Amino acid sequence: MGTGTRTPWATVEAERDTAIHTLRGRVLEIGAGDGANFEVLHPSVEWVGLEPARRRRARLAGKARSHGHRTAPLEGGAEAIPLPGSSVDAVLGTHVLCSVAGPERVLDEVARVLRPGGRALFAEHVVAPAGTVTGAVLRLARPFTRTVDHGCDPTRDTEATVRASALDVADVVRYTVPVLGLEIPFVLIEARRPR
Repeated sequence: MGTGTRTPWATVEAERDTAIHTLRGRVLEIGAGDGANFEVLHPSVEWVGLEPARRRRARLAGKARSHGHRTAPLEGGAEAIPLPGSSVDAVLGTHVLCSVAGPERVLDEVARVLRPGGRALFAEHVVAPAGTVTGAVLRLARPFTRTVDHGCDPTRDTEATVRASALDVADVVRYTVPVLGLEIPFVLIEARRPR
């Protein structure tokens, strides 16, 4: 597993996909986007998707059907998940917490919809250490990424936000991915709703 040392992106992807494949039961994928995770979800999963963008949701619905998922994606943002409390076994978010308007509210909602003991899995790029070239570049890039990349904020300390939430952090794997001469921090976080 990654340790925060330089890790090729292919290794990060493989470890992320392995973690996603372990999810079971009724799985809510927040910010499901274009359905990139369908290929790695376990075939037994009862998938429920949540996607706020209407055009992406239409494409996602077709891809979901082609992967055997009968439920159409839900409309809305993860700040107000349109599901009852304690209704899913797991929540999956990949590259989502960087772009939601209120990550604390999203994590409150994730905790609410998870069954007691349910798992949350997040794969996210996170804030670079203070005083680093990567950190300076990402701070400069932030206005641009917020505008053109679905609201992405590359300066969020997502690990700290998850730790401060109602979820119990079970495991964090930290990576440093070399991208265009920068060292991009990336985390794979597994958390659980307390029983």
